[in-house]
Amino acid sequence: MLQVHKRLDDEQARLILKQYDDNVLVFNAASAQLGVKRRRFFQLLKLYRKNPNTFTVSYKRNAPARITAEAEASIQDELLKEQQLIADKNIPIKFYNYSAVRDTLLENHGLRVSVPTIIARAKQGGFYIPRPEKKAHDHEVTTNYVGELIQHDSSNHRWTPYASENWYALTSLDDYSRLILYGDLFPRESSWTHICGLESVFLTYGCPLKYYVDQHSIFRYVKNRDEQRHMGFTKFTDDIDPQWKQVLKECNVGVAYALSPQAKGKIERPYRWLQDRTVRRSAKGRVTEYQQVRKIFLSEVERYNTGQVHSTTGEIPIVRFQRAIKEGKTMFRPFTVPKPFESTKDIFCLRTKRIVNHYRKISLKNLWLDVPKARSGEEVELKLVPNLESNTVEVRIWHRDLLISIQTIKASDINLVHL
Repeated sequence: MLQVHKRLDDEQARLILKQYDDNVLVFNAASAQLGVKRRRFFQLLKLYRKNPNTFTVSYKRNAPARITAEAEASIQDELLKEQQLIADKNIPIKFYNYSAVRDTLLENHGLRVSVPTIIARAKQGGFYIPRPEKKAHDHEVTTNYVGELIQHDSSNHRWTPYASENWYALTSLDDYSRLILYGDLFPRESSWTHICGLESVFLTYGCPLKYYVDQHSIFRYVKNRDEQRHMGFTKFTDDIDPQWKQVLKECNVGVAYALSPQAKGKIERPYRWLQDRTVRRSAKGRVTEYQQVRKIFLSEVERYNTGQVHSTTGEIPIVRFQRAIKEGKTMFRPFTVPKPFESTKDIFCLRTKRIVNHYRKISLKNLWLDVPKARSGEEVELKLVPNLESNTVEVRIWHRDLLISIQTIKASDINLVHL
């Protein structure tokens, strides 16, 4: 059906709305004469009542009917760059991303062009590859609260084709809102980098009910796989708590394990989105350095959280998250440092225990540390807090629920990997 302004002039539209206001016409008759549905009818009625004398149904275009020659050239240029990325076998990109082209045109050229327009130009110019039909999967959001389940994982990729090594992306995703609560890029993966992710989430949002992870050795001890590493051939699965899991226990946060890669689909999809966007921008900018790629990655996390409508929830993640908090639909608990500990460093740390010798010293790798306030033969607990920037480790020594010593050592003097 033709639009209102193409079927009726202003006088005819005013008459129909006036007759509705005067109870001459009922809603069904008035909307039928205007040729609009309920929502559009009451939009027009609101405008009419605001000022009947100036009411008009004339259509005013907010944007020019045709894009400029400059915009056409920019679209072709960006599509050509996409084609070159797909042709390069060293870059893990197989399809065009027209939404990425739209965003690039806006950010780099200040041009607002719709995705359908870009797709139309792509098909005309031969910049189009049909995507295979997606396999059906469960899109249902199974949680009812933010903080009910946090999906946490890492992703190892060549984030730019001009780097000589892979880097690790770590993310924590709230299952209900699909908000990425934590996302960062690291040169290497370790228990400490994952503990940093916990610290960021707990101090920013509070303690969630449960984490959902795979069965990586950082998250779970599995018999026959990890027993040689821990030198314990009689231990069964989950008899030993890895460093990351010890932090969860300290904060009374549960953990569940995915039994297969397919069970992690909700967090794998954002990873694919982040990888695609980060690799495209890094490749087009010929970015080589880790810090530059990390900056791009963090900006894409921000875009995902605040600028993208999620295909499952139909909402922007940050909007859905904030509304849930406002409505009280949250399972986050405020984080507090449990007694007798004095600092967050006593919680978000690497842990190990040592026995004090006759000289009131303990050994840490090949390093000897003084422990003057503990007796020979007594056990002390060490809370190790690495500083990746200064390559140092703060050693906080606890004995009988008291902090008895704080020392700083070089990270290179000990092997944190085997703690």
